[in-house]
Amino acid sequence: MTEFMRSTDAFTWSMEADPRLRSTVVTVILLDRSPDWDVVRERFDLVSRELPMFRQRVVNSPLPAPPRWEYAPDFDLDFHLRRVSAPEPGTLDGVLEMARVAAMSDFDRARPMWEVTLIDHLDDGGAAVLCKFHHALTDGVGGVQIAMRIFDLDEDPRVIDAIPAAPAVPAPQPLAGYLDALRYNVGLVGAVVSESAKNTPRLLFNMIRSPLQTAEAAGELAASVYRTVRPVNKPGSPLMTDRTLVRRLAVLDVPMPRLREAAHRSGGALNDAFVAGVAGALRRYHDKHGVGVYDLHLTMPISLRTEDDGAGGNRITLMRFDVPAGITDPARRIKSIHECTGRVRHEKSIPYTQLIASALNAMPRWYIGSVLRHVDFLCSDVPGVPVPVYLGGAAVRKQYAFGPTVGAAVNVTLLTYVDTCALGIDVDAGAIPDFEEFCDCLADSFNEVLALAD
Repeated sequence: MTEFMRSTDAFTWSMEADPRLRSTVVTVILLDRSPDWDVVRERFDLVSRELPMFRQRVVNSPLPAPPRWEYAPDFDLDFHLRRVSAPEPGTLDGVLEMARVAAMSDFDRARPMWEVTLIDHLDDGGAAVLCKFHHALTDGVGGVQIAMRIFDLDEDPRVIDAIPAAPAVPAPQPLAGYLDALRYNVGLVGAVVSESAKNTPRLLFNMIRSPLQTAEAAGELAASVYRTVRPVNKPGSPLMTDRTLVRRLAVLDVPMPRLREAAHRSGGALNDAFVAGVAGALRRYHDKHGVGVYDLHLTMPISLRTEDDGAGGNRITLMRFDVPAGITDPARRIKSIHECTGRVRHEKSIPYTQLIASALNAMPRWYIGSVLRHVDFLCSDVPGVPVPVYLGGAAVRKQYAFGPTVGAAVNVTLLTYVDTCALGIDVDAGAIPDFEEFCDCLADSFNEVLALAD
């Protein structure tokens, strides 16, 4: 059976007609030494056989059906896996420069949308693994699930008893895409009719029995949907207004126990302290430029993943809301952000994410782009691996994830590893041209938040 893109993925896929809205994710894994390349290759080969999308490409379908996944006829594992020496002088800065170029470049869309590069000969004797993939392949949590198929829990790589056979690539059939799209559209209409037939009697009964409560619930749902799709006419920041194709990357390590303690002492969770740290950095950055700021527009991914979902795949929805970046007291800022995120996580529109995305897919791309380019910043919190792991016999020292800006001025992604919150900072250089100054603001803001734990 042909697998079509979920409506949310189709939405992000189509909006990439504007290259500033690309959904490319880059991760950097730092190792204490060069891993066994044969083991690394074997693990990614295994992933590509167990998870179909790693051997599939995206093909457009006749409208109104969404794009579909199909096996790439010329899959070549060694195209997706590369091995290079680190550029002189072999520092982390050189690795981040390679990651920056990867984040700015598009995929060969005739092939599966992922690439892995092993970077040998770092100046400290270590190595790095640079992974690049499209967000449609996996979200952050799914990426961690995939990583655990690649990593080992001790230095000696586990033995893979049997590698599944490579999936068969069916020969292309004339008009197959049109027939699949027709079946998809007919099935979609049938599902709508079936759901309507099932829900209409219940709705009528509720309206007769409790007309006020039914009308109130319908109004709350409509208001929630509006908050989800409402247009954003201008950025909250009068300073970070330009959007370009140029990216700058940086990293920052934050001790997880202290960040969690600061959050708890302020009446919030770890994610609230994280967002408060980024929001405080943006306030500091505006202060340095003599510009006042209070509410800023934030995009935050919310996981929809369930226990029934397999490894990989994109199971998130993006929620946009305002956060009080102008609050100078970090404890008050954490508490206020906790209240904001709590309301967003319980939005009544979340169960209807796919239906909302389907409606957005019918809207003009220029309109969607204009909305996304007015978001100020994006924060993503990914719970990573809680124990030390190894790759091809080499110990993993640190991991950083750089999420796409998707029209925002900056994306800061938090990926935990053991007891460290590793922040991957992806900045639009047009919106924030003095990149180093912003990074200093970010470090100062998190030091201020961490002080709450002392």
